[in-house]
Amino acid sequence: MTAPLSETRARRGWSIAVVLIGVFVSSLDLFIVNIAFPDLAQAFPSSTLSDLSWVLSAYAITFAALLAPAGRWADRSGRKRAYLAGLVLFTLASAACAVAPSLGALVAARALQAVGGGLMLPSSLGLLLPLFPPERRGAAIGLWSAMGGAAAALGPPVGGLLVQAGWEWVFLVNLPIGVVTVFVGVWALDEVREESGTSPDVLGALALAVTVAALVAATVQGEDWGWTSGRVLGLAALGAVGIVFSAIRAVRHPAPVIEPALLRIRAVLLANIATMLFFAGFGAMILGSVLFLTEVWDHSVLRAGLEIAPGPLMAAVCAVPGGLLATKYGNYLVGFVGSLFFAAGGVLWATATATDAAYVTTFLPAGIIAGIGSGLALPALSGAATLPLPPERFATGTAMVSMCRQIGLALGAAVVAAVMGARPDLGSFHAAWFFMAACGLTGGLALLAIRDKGTTGPAPATPKRRKAQHARRR
Repeated sequence: MTAPLSETRARRGWSIAVVLIGVFVSSLDLFIVNIAFPDLAQAFPSSTLSDLSWVLSAYAITFAALLAPAGRWADRSGRKRAYLAGLVLFTLASAACAVAPSLGALVAARALQAVGGGLMLPSSLGLLLPLFPPERRGAAIGLWSAMGGAAAALGPPVGGLLVQAGWEWVFLVNLPIGVVTVFVGVWALDEVREESGTSPDVLGALALAVTVAALVAATVQGEDWGWTSGRVLGLAALGAVGIVFSAIRAVRHPAPVIEPALLRIRAVLLANIATMLFFAGFGAMILGSVLFLTEVWDHSVLRAGLEIAPGPLMAAVCAVPGGLLATKYGNYLVGFVGSLFFAAGGVLWATATATDAAYVTTFLPAGIIAGIGSGLALPALSGAATLPLPPERFATGTAMVSMCRQIGLALGAAVVAAVMGARPDLGSFHAAWFFMAACGLTGGLALLAIRDKGTTGPAPATPKRRKAQHARRR
């Protein structure tokens, strides 16, 4: 018996809401944790900025390593199952973060939280896009990106309010939202899966996590340990070996973490490179802005949160129009314009002075400009990396671009921690802003190199073809 049209529409609306709420919560957590950094430093007074940066990096690295295997598992076992399992784990890990007795326990709980997020994110866009007709999927990606922008806008002021009651509340806020969303999702979401699939590459995911962690640790600890010390050189060597191993694994495994078939599509390859570069600058921006306002201008966490909010708010406002513009004019062009705005915000921030009188003349305008740029660039980056793919590969494609996003965030935060650990003065913040601008500009140039709305290169292999190719190699 066919369900009434009104019931079908209502269920579709709830399905969209459940997916977007999950994206919102996982993104909100990132920005709330950033604004809580000064309170975390007080809660764990023996920890350095390099130590505290692992609260961000552990999440980003674990998240990045699991995204592609999780996307593969979601395609194979069901996106609804993967999404809801991730949401449950994310909620439970948030509670573990709140009761963490030490910084090490908090970092471990953050890694567990990232496992949940890694299951949720690739499934989210894979569940959302089939709910829209093909001609409206650009708007759907804009809406998906807008949730991240809305979370970025609300994160600083909400985080500033929550930490007044204690840093634990930046994690506890996830609990009621997660519980309600899981119950609604069980009813509203339809299962979506490939008819066949290949087991994900767990060893490849572990190798990627070790590789990125080694490179981040070498960057963060370079100043303290010495850039030519045995420990730093050893970490760099481990990272280099990991890159080579990951490349070999990608060629030989039938379902690798980094799938060569996807990267042979020129637009997808360039979009993923652009995403990693852009988000390295984004990571430098979100951590550097909090530290600048609280350390250089000595503002309270609540005040800093309110001062940061206009930029992310502009990103949220511009994300949906950015997705529509990208559909009309091409992801490469709209993304490039957004990257230019983002870079211009970084350059303007680099002129900020040690007195907070520069907030109205420098910090606020730069934040708004960078926010506009982010709102234009984010849906363009996601669209360029996923829309060239067939619908059954959306989850895997989303996983890959999100993996590049998280690696970029980890590297950006590591650079800021390294620069601030060396000399936490006004000049070091200016260096961080110029790094942000350089990353935004180079990311935009990589996106501009696409220069068309279509795709080039072979279509991704089907699961059956991948198995056959793997069998021949063996």
